[in-house]
Amino acid sequence: MRGDLEWGSIPGLVRAAAERYGDREAVVEGRTRISYAELGRRVERAAAACMANGVNSGDRVAVWAPNTLDWIVSALGAVSAGAVLVPLNTRFKGAEASYVLQRSRAKLLFVTGTFLGTSYVASLRRAAVEGKGDGPLPGLPHLEQVVVLSDDAPEDFRTWKDFVASGDGVSAQDVRERADGVDAAAPSDIIYTSGTTGRPKGAVITHAQTLRCYGVWSELAGLREGDRYLIVNPFFHTFGYKAGIIACLMRGATMIPQPVFNVDTVLANVAAERISVLPGPPTLHQSLLDHPARDQHDLSALRLVVTGAAVVPLQLVERLRTELHIATVLTAYGLSEASGIVTMCRQGDAARVIASTSGRAIPDTEVRVVSPGGEKLSPGHPGEVLVRGHNVMQGYFEDPAETKKAVTPDGWLRTGDVGVLDEAGNLRITDRIKDMFIVGGFNAYPAEIEQLIGVHPQVADVAVIGVPDPRLGEVGKAYVVRRPGAVLTSDDLIAWSRREMANYKVPREIEFVTELPRNASGKVLKRELRGGKR
Repeated sequence: MRGDLEWGSIPGLVRAAAERYGDREAVVEGRTRISYAELGRRVERAAAACMANGVNSGDRVAVWAPNTLDWIVSALGAVSAGAVLVPLNTRFKGAEASYVLQRSRAKLLFVTGTFLGTSYVASLRRAAVEGKGDGPLPGLPHLEQVVVLSDDAPEDFRTWKDFVASGDGVSAQDVRERADGVDAAAPSDIIYTSGTTGRPKGAVITHAQTLRCYGVWSELAGLREGDRYLIVNPFFHTFGYKAGIIACLMRGATMIPQPVFNVDTVLANVAAERISVLPGPPTLHQSLLDHPARDQHDLSALRLVVTGAAVVPLQLVERLRTELHIATVLTAYGLSEASGIVTMCRQGDAARVIASTSGRAIPDTEVRVVSPGGEKLSPGHPGEVLVRGHNVMQGYFEDPAETKKAVTPDGWLRTGDVGVLDEAGNLRITDRIKDMFIVGGFNAYPAEIEQLIGVHPQVADVAVIGVPDPRLGEVGKAYVVRRPGAVLTSDDLIAWSRREMANYKVPREIEFVTELPRNASGKVLKRELRGGKR
């Protein structure tokens, strides 16, 4: 049955999961283990507290915190009270978080205390000191309350415990009625783009879209009741929140949130918690495979991996299957403006298809590749990827000008990604339009070059950018992370590249680095490479 028809809304999904999977373990966080029934009770209490503190249907409620049980409960509680969830990137600085809070006019904020040595409360306070608002942060006049997800909170803010207790006067019946009143067509969340190329914009997605898309994701991935899902992908991103929390609620899988990507912690969690499902970017799985202590951990429960990026190393899929004996390895492609999911491989696809493409359009949607002039291109020809269907956002929040640029009058979303379709409809993403550079008249796509260089046995990670060249206009520069113990030199790699790819694609300069700068979603921050900051 289609998910949006079965559950109606995310609050409906939460209640159904509590009833259907009652005693099954829902969330594991350290020594804390709660059932689906207990998760349902906690979410209802959080919803009651939101209602007691003036949150009305359609109000925006933000969460700025790492992957934790409190994130799950506060976010689902707000949505159950009819609010629109605004997840904030954990890598944001105070000014960046303040910008999203201001643009979304968030009424309530749930924020972590200290994370990775940074006081989020202090950084936000510094960024929002100027203004005329009456709330805790004068520079954010619409923000009425800040709740700190810890036992301590500074003056003018509230602790999580105090906030939850404030809802004791709201009856369970009132909470149920508010949740039942949430319309499937109403916005469920506003996911702000990562801002790697400019100011973040908020993609508005409805309850029906979220449920339909992640019902499809769960079906295609083969997620099932009893699976134990290590959620390393950040909750502020659709890959963590929707392919993680929402999918687990649909299937009765156990969520094990991990706040920070650390390969040692991943290995320990996979072994100790008998993890069966481990989605994430290719770098996660690559670092797992290459870890020197890998064989000291029992990883035999792993059965499902879903990954996705412009570059999935060709040998990664085979290594996951042969070295870790993972039965199902799938690749997918999505973006916030399309509910986080556009294409996905299917179980049973050949390893070559999974490694070299992001699969086919999800059911009841369309994908096409077009020229700069908008003409539909035939298979094998690169162009901009367009998407149309139930997954396409309602628009950017209160930004009709940017929405008009992104979505054509007949409903096609312009992704800004360059891709190629094959005869079977499988999509291969070759790059971002803005990342492409021109070498002596030839279009060079960094992702394609990165995939070729990534095959080199001494290369662990690579990013390519275009740099000015007096003769050719632009040429490629590669930032390369060597594998442990590798002795690869620039001359070696350039000579190897000349044998493996067309001359215009060969990087003219190689810079070896210890790691590539990435955001919390795993995307390489090429603006930092262009600016020389590492």
